[in-house]
Amino acid sequence: MKFKVAEDARPQIYLLLVATVVSLALWFLSGYIPLIGYLTYPIRIFATFVHEGSHVLATLLTGNSVQSLSVAYDGSGVVWSQSSGWFSQLLISSAGYVGTTAFGAALLVWMRYGMSSRTALYASAGFVGVMTVIFGILAPFWNFLANVTFGSIVFTVFSGTVLTLGLAAIARFASLKWANFALAFIAVQCLANAVFDLLNLFFLSAMTSTQSDAANMAAATGIPSIVWVFIWMGVSIAMISIGLRVYAINRARATNATDTVFED
Repeated sequence: MKFKVAEDARPQIYLLLVATVVSLALWFLSGYIPLIGYLTYPIRIFATFVHEGSHVLATLLTGNSVQSLSVAYDGSGVVWSQSSGWFSQLLISSAGYVGTTAFGAALLVWMRYGMSSRTALYASAGFVGVMTVIFGILAPFWNFLANVTFGSIVFTVFSGTVLTLGLAAIARFASLKWANFALAFIAVQCLANAVFDLLNLFFLSAMTSTQSDAANMAAATGIPSIVWVFIWMGVSIAMISIGLRVYAINRARATNATDTVFED
């Protein structure tokens, strides 16, 4: 079956292509010019909050408890939780990488159907804020700083506060064109981070015994960690493909739609 990009979707597709090229260029150049990496560093930390927040949501949805959420300056993160049963562990461990991809794909669908970029930015700010306050501050102290250090709490709170205020400020004060662009760039960066993180996880699982979500799944199910990496890659690729497919089709039935992500 042949698919054709809808005429009204082409400006948005061009925007995503430009954003993707820029993201790849920044990632490549950051290996040679370290200061370049600081340009996308805030979104890297945001993607970590989405990743770890997805673990938190999966933990709560399976009826388990979260002890802490922490984010590190190098872009890594960890959620300490108590889970019961292999099925809960499957959902919780899978939620991080799959959740980040789902978030990026959902933003593509959100933009394609002309829904408010400001609302999405406010919602993103609220998500980071809730994760920071409840699981970055209150939960660790409630559990007497089990499995976390005071320094990790400080960075988590600082970065979460900056991201929350920054996203809210863009939603509140940026022009509609720049709010739309910010949301599109965040979507591309989240998808790119999800792909790069899965590639890193592949090499970690293939060459080392480092603790990771895939290693947790291997311990819970007996299935090798590398297999879980391929499963998550497959799911992520499927979600990205669906998101791009929805983004490119005609949206004649959509309501309150704008012609491009830049239209006022």
